[in-house]
Amino acid sequence: MRFNHKMFSPFTFALLLITFLSSCQQEINQQAYLERVIDNLENIESAFYHTVNESWNPGDTIATAVQKRYVKEYHNPSDTTIGAAFVVLDPEDHTLLQYAYDGHMRAMVYHEHEGIVIDDFTRRPLPFRPVSPPFFNYTRNILRYALNTEDSIVTEFADQGDHWFFRLTILADKQVEFFGKAHYIPENPYFTGDPTSIYELWIDKSDDLPFKVRREMAHNISVVTCLEPELNTGHLQDFNAYAYFPSDYEVRDYASGTATAAKEEMPGKTAPEWVLNNPEGQPVAMKDLESKVLLVMFTGIGCGPCQAAIPFLKQMVSDLDNEDFGLVAIESWVRNTHSLKNYAERNQLNYPLLSATDEVIDQFKAGRAVPVFFILDKDRIIRKVIRGYSPDSTGAEILEEVTRWL
Repeated sequence: MRFNHKMFSPFTFALLLITFLSSCQQEINQQAYLERVIDNLENIESAFYHTVNESWNPGDTIATAVQKRYVKEYHNPSDTTIGAAFVVLDPEDHTLLQYAYDGHMRAMVYHEHEGIVIDDFTRRPLPFRPVSPPFFNYTRNILRYALNTEDSIVTEFADQGDHWFFRLTILADKQVEFFGKAHYIPENPYFTGDPTSIYELWIDKSDDLPFKVRREMAHNISVVTCLEPELNTGHLQDFNAYAYFPSDYEVRDYASGTATAAKEEMPGKTAPEWVLNNPEGQPVAMKDLESKVLLVMFTGIGCGPCQAAIPFLKQMVSDLDNEDFGLVAIESWVRNTHSLKNYAERNQLNYPLLSATDEVIDQFKAGRAVPVFFILDKDRIIRKVIRGYSPDSTGAEILEEVTRWL
């Protein structure tokens, strides 16, 4: 806006000028303050802390999942990807490993199978490493980006008493995620919607360090709260991720760790019986589903290919006689009743959505990689297992196999 000083009295003009300069000074102070916060983050060589991790799916009014963790984080400048090394441990038993990353590999722990899967990032090359960074590394990179990017962004900085609130809105044509530095996520055919990315930080005035971060995307919202941090009490040279591996656990590489047991072992076997709850908490038994052919789909709320399969599955249910064909989806990732209801209503499902148990996942050898489809004949013999979903081919494969056994 351009002001004509002749339109105002000298006093009014001076007042406007002071207000304008004050606004500019506030902007300068915001930049200087956030640079100080980054400097404080740069001075953290190690941090041991508890976290509360919450996540929401679209339409949820309460968290889909809440997890508590204990993290040991180390600044690792030799790792030019993430820039950190860390372990995630049980919040009650700090010797019990849940996840590890050391700059060379990530380790995923499956206590129910007494196994550890190692990923050295060579099997599926990506422009980034799919590692959720630890808290202080994560917030440092968000702030670095906010102060240095040439992308179109909007920021908000507000005084909220004992802490500052900072919001970063990224107006890019692709979602921006922070796997170490910022990465522009390739378009995903399974997710559509606004690509705007929003990051919010809460910064404690007592130490000028973040204690909470919120990330909002069109498909998911997550919040991490950092509690009781112990700073600079550990040393990177003493860190060894493998030292946290239980000695009696089987260690496998990522390629052999992918879930193939269902396709290899389950065809020809009688499907395990189950009784699972629907979103209203009512039990549904497999034996009560009396169609000639039954399609059992293990799915996951938040799984893109699972979402992409829904229109085809709904059309199958509409087109085929329910005495001939039945379909049931078993939710493997989320056990929250509210989320199941929201997902079923949002997608207007015309088939049952049930909540899995660890037991039924293990019995079907379905693993956690979804979707996976089991086609059962009238005697409930598993005739075929189909893993994954491609709109171009999987639907035709499922329909062909279902028709074969009618």
